[in-house]
Amino acid sequence: MCNQHPFMLSRRRLFGAGIGAASATFLGGFALPAFAQTAEPAPPQNAISPDAALAQIMEGNARYVANTPSVKDFSAGRAARTKGQYPIVGLLSCADSRVSPELAFDQEPGDLFVVRVAGNFLDDDGLASLEYGVKFLGVPLLMVLGHTNCGAVDAAIKVVRDKITLPGHLDELVANITPAAEAALKTKPDNPLDAAIVENVRLNVKELQDATPVISEFATSGKIKVVGGLYDLASGKVTVI
Repeated sequence: MCNQHPFMLSRRRLFGAGIGAASATFLGGFALPAFAQTAEPAPPQNAISPDAALAQIMEGNARYVANTPSVKDFSAGRAARTKGQYPIVGLLSCADSRVSPELAFDQEPGDLFVVRVAGNFLDDDGLASLEYGVKFLGVPLLMVLGHTNCGAVDAAIKVVRDKITLPGHLDELVANITPAAEAALKTKPDNPLDAAIVENVRLNVKELQDATPVISEFATSGKIKVVGGLYDLASGKVTVI
């Protein structure tokens, strides 16, 4: 066997040591190729079509009705939610304590942008809130959500039909619902309350669709959709109307 020159041996050892150190640095630090470190961030959860958003909440409602809600860990995601919100639906809902939109649609915190007022009618403050949801949060779907046995709508019927006077500021609130009560009573329905509840939802859907300048622009361009919904207190089922 030929004798190795000391200089050659030193070079081989040095080279081997360098490779070993580089490998240790690469593997120990879990180094990744440059292209893998510049991956595009995932789009926000509400970067979906209006129809997809509607399908998501209606699937959630089906789970709620069947009493098979998704397993939720409400502590998960709290830190992430401090950095922003990306709701998939803006809701104009009644303030009735028996109606809980997040439960009814089986959605997580941050999924629904909810505006609530007794009688689920649109006023300037509610409109501004929903404009914010559409313009700055990227909400693709708006829903006006009424419910069965609505006390506010029932009060509006009594104001129109029986000429009663309500205490405090209730007259001012119910004045926003009386157009629906009047329209429903003109049709002489078998159940005036049910008819007025549906009419109230439809009138506010139309008002929201036509609300300028923000909502109407987004609705006309197809960027958002405005729909109505009716929540049944007895079953928990939401029907799109």
